Amino acid sequence: MILLILFLLFQSTPASCETLPDWFIPLRDAVYEQKLSTAQIELLYREVSSKAKSVLSGAEQQIMLSRCEYFMGRAYSSEEKKAEAIKHFNEGIKYAENAMKVKESAQAWVMQAENISQSCLVQPTSYAIANGLKVEKYSKNAIVINPRYAAAQIMVAARWVFAPSPLHNYPRAIQMLTDIINNSDMEKDDKFNVYMAMGYVYLKQKNNVNANLWFAKASEIYPSNKYLQSLTEGI
Repeated sequence: MILLILFLLFQSTPASCETLPDWFIPLRDAVYEQKLSTAQIELLYREVSSKAKSVLSGAEQQIMLSRCEYFMGRAYSSEEKKAEAIKHFNEGIKYAENAMKVKESAQAWVMQAENISQSCLVQPTSYAIANGLKVEKYSKNAIVINPRYAAAQIMVAARWVFAPSPLHNYPRAIQMLTDIINNSDMEKDDKFNVYMAMGYVYLKQKNNVNANLWFAKASEIYPSNKYLQSLTEGI
């Protein structure tokens, strides 16, 4: 269970392998920047969801709506509003499942994994036990379809980054994260998550010099992110 919590605290958003529409980016960035209140993010969420319903259709629409639910759920989760977060993550899972019924895709697999992973943080322990292993399984399904999908690769690598001793494997984590940097299609948020994970690994190895180097790279992307700030405070 500890492994699941540490692993799931640090999930990327499924932005790689595609070009996201400009009208979606403000919602994604607002959740990562953590400058706005949930009420303000709610307004963005409603605008983006409405846009998705008006300009998209089929599986593409369902995947985008799943993303919207995922990000709104994360916003509520960050303020420990679990009931609201659970509602959005559950909706996100449903939308991703709907997309899969239309057409199997890497994006649909990842959206299921993302929403489940965050649900494990706000649901009872029994939920994490029953569903936590699906996160890696679905991520690997996405990689089979698109081997360059950074978001899926990051979720697979995260277990080696955040597992407690003796289950973590820092050399393996560094190699996997390096491979993601060199051999995947990374969007802005993917880069942030990989740099953060690299910094975390070096921090746990008490290599503060390298940790600071990677945290600095992450800070260039989302400097106001509270989790990033919490990691750098102790160095």
